[in-house]
Amino acid sequence: MNPAKSVREYRADELAALVPLPVANANKYTRGTLTAVVGSERYPGAACLAAAASQRAGAGDTEVVTHPAAVARVRAWRPSLVVLPRAALSEALAPAREGRPRAYLVGCGFDVRDEESKPLVRAVLERAQAPVVVDGSGLDALACEEGRLLLRRRFEEGLPTVVTPHAGEATRLARPLGLPSDDPCALAQSLSLALGVVALVKGPVTYASDGDEIVRMAHGTPALAKAGTGDVLAGLVGALLAQGANALDAAVLGAELHARAGRVAAARLTDVAVIAEDVLEAVPRAIAELLREA
Repeated sequence: MNPAKSVREYRADELAALVPLPVANANKYTRGTLTAVVGSERYPGAACLAAAASQRAGAGDTEVVTHPAAVARVRAWRPSLVVLPRAALSEALAPAREGRPRAYLVGCGFDVRDEESKPLVRAVLERAQAPVVVDGSGLDALACEEGRLLLRRRFEEGLPTVVTPHAGEATRLARPLGLPSDDPCALAQSLSLALGVVALVKGPVTYASDGDEIVRMAHGTPALAKAGTGDVLAGLVGALLAQGANALDAAVLGAELHARAGRVAAARLTDVAVIAEDVLEAVPRAIAELLREA
């Protein structure tokens, strides 16, 4: 198969229709809960950025489960967040229920030297009865047979999983499977089929695939090539999943809002000066501009 023949892009009106506008009688639970198992002692900022992006993307409640050394910093970043130490993960792994949608994000800001990282990813994949996004160093837990078995089990149980690798991370996932990694478009589809996930392969042009469909997103900016912007993207995708979007739509809308926010920030600050916090703060305007275009 030549993947290029089946690649498409979402129109602005299609994207706008996916924005989770709250209904009049909404409450924080009906708007969805994202539990973000993110950050580490070395990288507490990743937890801050991903969690705040989730709030900006509409999640009614964002819970952060993080390294105990990072708890106070994340609480200080956003008082509206519920922040728990990793030891409380078991109580945070509630299932999605009718009228109370939920999703999980795991891996942003994990420290590869932290022996707890891979077990945390495996625990979320094994026990979360809800959609899961795996990002950042958390992806390392998938490049082995145990990780692939967990993904396969989730696929068979109808539990959506989204992975969000950049080119290097995608190559590491592909290598044990013998998949070619020189074409990000084909790689998004082959990873999706091999792992039973929606694969969002990030780059100057970003591709998302659920195995059947491939979506191209070419609206990014080099301003996004800064540390922390990937954590913002992961938080956006997780929040959309938590509000009930299907996995491919959540990946595509999250990536498009991320790109638009990057362009909004760059228009104000230049491609040179933008940092992840600027992208985060530009998300509301990116949403507003998308809705106006529809």
